[in-house]
Amino acid sequence: MISPAPQAGSQPAQAGSAVHHNALTEKYLAAFAASGIRASEFHAAVQPVTVGTHFDGRCLTRPGLLQHEQVRRLGADLETLYRCLTGLPDRLFGGDLGAFALATGVPRQQVDAIVRGRGNAPSRLSRADLYFDDTGFKVLEYNMSAALGGIDSGGLIRAMLAQPFLAEFAAEHNLGYVDTMVEVAQTLLTECGAAPGSRPTVAFCDWPASYPELEPQLHKNAAALTRLGMDAFACHLGQLRVDEQFDVWLDERKVDVIYRLFLIEDLLDPTGPALIEPVLRAAERGKVKIFSPMDAELYGSKGALALLSDEANRGIFSSDELDCLDRILPWTRTVRPGQVTMDGRSVALEDYAITDREQLILKPVMLHGGAGVTPGWQTEPAAWAALLRESMNEQFVLQRRIHPHTELFPSDDGPTEWLLVWGAFLGARGYSGMYLRGGPAGQQNAVLNMVTGATGSCCFHELG
Repeated sequence: MISPAPQAGSQPAQAGSAVHHNALTEKYLAAFAASGIRASEFHAAVQPVTVGTHFDGRCLTRPGLLQHEQVRRLGADLETLYRCLTGLPDRLFGGDLGAFALATGVPRQQVDAIVRGRGNAPSRLSRADLYFDDTGFKVLEYNMSAALGGIDSGGLIRAMLAQPFLAEFAAEHNLGYVDTMVEVAQTLLTECGAAPGSRPTVAFCDWPASYPELEPQLHKNAAALTRLGMDAFACHLGQLRVDEQFDVWLDERKVDVIYRLFLIEDLLDPTGPALIEPVLRAAERGKVKIFSPMDAELYGSKGALALLSDEANRGIFSSDELDCLDRILPWTRTVRPGQVTMDGRSVALEDYAITDREQLILKPVMLHGGAGVTPGWQTEPAAWAALLRESMNEQFVLQRRIHPHTELFPSDDGPTEWLLVWGAFLGARGYSGMYLRGGPAGQQNAVLNMVTGATGSCCFHELG
């Protein structure tokens, strides 16, 4: 839901990378400097709301700011990217989801659970992680599941709007925002077929091993969903009970929807099959809905991005789709021996990867949170060559390095330069908001996420 602001009352930038702002951000920085407000005072006023959320008590000293045309183009590109990714099983594999799963690097022991737990249609809830370079936004990764960080940015948005300077600036420049949690709730209700006016019981369900650490945050998010038209309760998969009629229970509550926070990779846990099997049986019998279904992460795997990027597959896309993919998707290839196409010429993948090490990053296909990512420019040649040899028989992709712009943020000592990842959400109603995470440009971080110490923020945009 796009809301107007109330009226007032993982690749590092190169040394020497360009600082770039759109015109709206330039106006904000100038107005903030002229206001005499100390950045530390603004930060102190908004930071408390981020404690116990995905932001983990850390936030930047201003929001991200996007112009109307940037959001319009980004929303259209997200729709195209979603359509291309979710169309891959039909376009390349004759509708065989299992074959698509194996082609994207899913371990064979996970494929049965994915195929059995697929939805009637791929969920639309997703987040593209983007850098901004000379040509615009570029997709680093595409995350497609209900376990997306940053959906709880609404509290920070409202805390920033409570500050008079930002409220006045937002009113003057006709700024609004999208509350991602509202869009998540709408997407769940739509995709799970909730009857108008009903209040489905939702198990906000994590994996047992990670639940203790995340429990406080999950309770907050469950409470937010409850305020948005359902009765949501935080739990882990081991706390659900399936009875003889295949109804699913959380204590004495009959569960209508399992909001799946656990990931495909969790099914590799030795306890995984026993935990998931009763739930899959209940879902197969229509006794419970799973949001988002088990196949969602296939479309967000780096292996799926490699299929989109591969020139051998260009014939399955329309000219408009190719225009979008060529604009937003960096060169990405599965690591396999043999020839690949680079800049219109055929090269041996290993030779190219060795020669252009400083322009490549190696990523595992299915892991999340930056696990296993190796930037070539931060790796010694011998170690890089050894990693390539090892990865030839595993599930990895190589991706062309992006050289993103950095942006300036206020501080008490003057503007400071930060590198940003823009996390753009898609939901049932289209573009569903943005959250930022960043690190100081000089730190040369290969991966920017909240777990490894990044700092987050929210985003406003022109309404038109």
